[in-house]
Amino acid sequence: MANPNITAVTSILGDTTFYTPSGVTAVVLLPNAASSGNVFKINQIVATNVSASAVNATVAIYTNGAVAQGSAPAGGTAYPIVSTVAVPANASLIVVDKTTAIYLKEAHSISITSGTASGITYTISYEIIS
Repeated sequence: MANPNITAVTSILGDTTFYTPSGVTAVVLLPNAASSGNVFKINQIVATNVSASAVNATVAIYTNGAVAQGSAPAGGTAYPIVSTVAVPANASLIVVDKTTAIYLKEAHSISITSGTASGITYTISYEIIS
């Protein structure tokens, strides 16, 4: 697993993706494969409660968990960014924004957990740097 040199950038591609977990266990929101040759700059993560009552949200960086979106993280360790934060009904929690941007290295992923099935939609905006 290499950590790409971001001073020798050949491209920066912006992207946004989203996911609403249908269960209450950790799943991958954004994977960065072990041999991608990329580093992801995470610009924003928003957890939006789409239910009529408060729902807990957890977002973590997972080491060795770069599997497909919606899959359970594969091994590794979770390092929480936010842990079990109650998001009020019909409200949003800004987990990461441009002032607190983070980098996601190869073989790592962003995982998400909701306290209620289908209660939170997670949106992530990021740059793929190669």
